[in-house]
Amino acid sequence: MRRRALDALVAARDRTALLTDSVDDGELTAQHSPLMSPLVWDLAHIGNQEEQWLLRAVGGREALRPEIDGLYNAFEHSRASRPSLPLLDPAEARTYASDVRGRALDLLEAAPLHEGGRPLERAGFAFGMIAQHEQQHDETMLITHQLRSGPAALTAPPPPAPVGDETLPADVLVPGGPFTMGTSAEPWALDNERPAHVREVAAFRLDTAPVTCGAYLRFVEEGGYRDERWWAPEGWAMVREHALEAPLFWRREAGQWLRRRFGVTEPVPDDEPVLHVSWYEADAYARWAGRRLPTESEWEKAARHDPVSGRSRRYPWGDEDPTPAHANLGQRHLRPARSGAYPQGRSPSGAGQLIGDVWEWTSSDFLPYPGFVAFPYREYSQVFFGPGHKVLRGGSFAVDRVACRGTFRNWDLPVRRQIFSGFRTARDA
Repeated sequence: MRRRALDALVAARDRTALLTDSVDDGELTAQHSPLMSPLVWDLAHIGNQEEQWLLRAVGGREALRPEIDGLYNAFEHSRASRPSLPLLDPAEARTYASDVRGRALDLLEAAPLHEGGRPLERAGFAFGMIAQHEQQHDETMLITHQLRSGPAALTAPPPPAPVGDETLPADVLVPGGPFTMGTSAEPWALDNERPAHVREVAAFRLDTAPVTCGAYLRFVEEGGYRDERWWAPEGWAMVREHALEAPLFWRREAGQWLRRRFGVTEPVPDDEPVLHVSWYEADAYARWAGRRLPTESEWEKAARHDPVSGRSRRYPWGDEDPTPAHANLGQRHLRPARSGAYPQGRSPSGAGQLIGDVWEWTSSDFLPYPGFVAFPYREYSQVFFGPGHKVLRGGSFAVDRVACRGTFRNWDLPVRRQIFSGFRTARDA
């Protein structure tokens, strides 16, 4: 477990360096959208969280720079207001984060990670939590890179094409019955994933793959954004207020639909999962298609339940950690893979690409599981529970494997479009 924690921390910091070293100081301190923090805020926030939870909470060390705690408290300052704060400059932020990391690695060598230890230390939980936190902010910084204007700062090869020429069914049947949702055994699972509990889910059919750009384009061209029938009232108000006519970053030019992706303008690819759609857009498409968004319980059953053994897997393909053959994760490709990719990653139900590629909106509000206990702090999950946030599952191409598993829950406001979000649809069997 100590080695796993070390590898996760190193991988996260390598990615942080890539995201922050690829642009100059002006780009690091600029606010590229009021929806996002300056990149330099994320960099120092990563170091500050690591100091608070590893050096102070686990190691009992004195604060290195207690005067900056308030500056990097995400609940004290909105993203839009952060550029006006007296933030550490890029050199100071890098030095601070590096200093904290060196001390944290020393602590990891000596920390008691045995089962009988404190919950924060047991199985290296605090170190895993911090690695996940950094990777989540790396995804946030990648979103900021997508929102930047100007030339691309990041490059990556395209995902591999799907293997073989099989024609996949449009959807798969997920049989009804009980299954175990959530986890009580995953050592680095976060509080909102716990505890494991039994859910009864009626039989339903689920799209084999996420909805593609080509399929979504038919909704666009058949007037989906001009027809109030398909939209929740709040969604229709959003469409009207912002004059929406397509997913974020799409535009029509000379009779062709184009999109901007990390500073590059390219034709919208028909066979990639659609990206940068809000919950309202996903819900409207599903209604237009005569279907619906899956519930969170349905999504997890399709992804984890093994009808042969009756148990729930860690991932759709089994219990082993993801490899490049299973899923599109870790910012390796900077885009979703084509529909039908990663056959080794399919679930027992036959659904594919449930992990990686795009976060998938569900119809469910973000709510606690029965028996939920906030740990190690209320602000990680509990303050977000309620009807204001919708659940996303599965992870995107921007998610690292340490922050992605069959039980992992993401959530956001239903208006959010800048995130790497897509969806698939369902219907009753």
